[in-house]
Amino acid sequence: MKDSQIGVLLKGMLVLLFTLSCPFGFSQDTISGHLPEVLRLNNGTRVTSAQQWITKRRPEILQFFKQQMFGQSPVRPKKMIFKVIDNEPGALGGIATRKQIRVLFDGRNDGPYMDILLYLPNQIKRPVPVIVGYNFAGNQSINNDTAVHISKSWMSANTKGAINNYATEATRGIATVAWPVETILKRGYGLATMFAGDVDPDYDDGFKNGVQALYPELQNRGDNFATMAAWAWGLSRALDYFETDKAVDSKKIIVYGTSRMGKAAIWAGATDQRFAMVISNESGAGGAKLFHHLEGENTTRICKVFPHWFCHNFQKYAGKDSALPFDQHMVLALIAPRPLYVASAQGSNLTDSYGEFLSAKYAAPVYRLFHTNGLPVKIMPPVDHAVFGQIGYHNRTGKHDILPYDWEQFLHFADLHFGTNR
Repeated sequence: MKDSQIGVLLKGMLVLLFTLSCPFGFSQDTISGHLPEVLRLNNGTRVTSAQQWITKRRPEILQFFKQQMFGQSPVRPKKMIFKVIDNEPGALGGIATRKQIRVLFDGRNDGPYMDILLYLPNQIKRPVPVIVGYNFAGNQSINNDTAVHISKSWMSANTKGAINNYATEATRGIATVAWPVETILKRGYGLATMFAGDVDPDYDDGFKNGVQALYPELQNRGDNFATMAAWAWGLSRALDYFETDKAVDSKKIIVYGTSRMGKAAIWAGATDQRFAMVISNESGAGGAKLFHHLEGENTTRICKVFPHWFCHNFQKYAGKDSALPFDQHMVLALIAPRPLYVASAQGSNLTDSYGEFLSAKYAAPVYRLFHTNGLPVKIMPPVDHAVFGQIGYHNRTGKHDILPYDWEQFLHFADLHFGTNR
């Protein structure tokens, strides 16, 4: 056997051994169809600089997703008013200042509104960074603080303690594991949350009961103002408030979400560059996952079960996952160069952990245009092994949920980017 043949044989054996040691293979990403290139302009020109990305490619991608998936969103309402209806400096046994802020979107007390629950740590010099995200069952659900107002908005009948689609006292504190308030405060971060149903109820109501009622001109059209865009828009309105609060470092706002709220957090970070960091936890299809990776939730299911999530134009892509001219790595790339964390769970079949990893991987080249390390690995890391770069990632043991392990990684990631002295 010739030396060249021996070399080829040895190389092949090494590749085989490495492939067997990796649960998803070495050289193939198992993507069905052609994955659209994030760094190629619509006219075919290759993007090679951050300036090209900022001035040409990013606007192209953003406009496409506004037209074909998320829909158009209105600007900040001119008549919007913030009303601080609670300001308690000795909350949670004295470790926090609690504020409850009502956002009157059109300035009317009887109009559509959103309630923000904000906790700020008392032991840290202000202003402080704040993590903001939606909850699923009302602000009163995140802990047992009896001073938090019970939500009066419609919610799913599956909500523990809800009666006839509305919260009761029994819903108080049902989501304490998902929201480790004291842990977050002790790490030096504020925490803000809103009930997503304040902005838009999560069912197909023809967009009559959410903030869309204020914008009828954005409805009877293909790129209508749909639920996911409305939730992202509401997150931006919370940021509008943070810019008025001197106790909040509005330059260090971290937008976070789990599951469908993770989709909203990603779109908020993509469309509003004031958000300093984005954290997606198991956001799945329409969030961090690649549609072209044909596992988990797909376009067919989303369009059938949740037709209100995305704009009318998105319906034409149902069942065409492997032929889509776009995918979610392009949405993640819109967040560059700001820090982005993508979290998955091994047992969350619908959200597809490997599809989420691949999306982060294929968004990373845009981050490298800005001279960051992007995602610091090319192969999916082992379960329960987090990696931290300008893009962070982990795949946790367990099912679809938000657990203490997830929060531990999120807070570490925030510390790395906002200063370890915190």
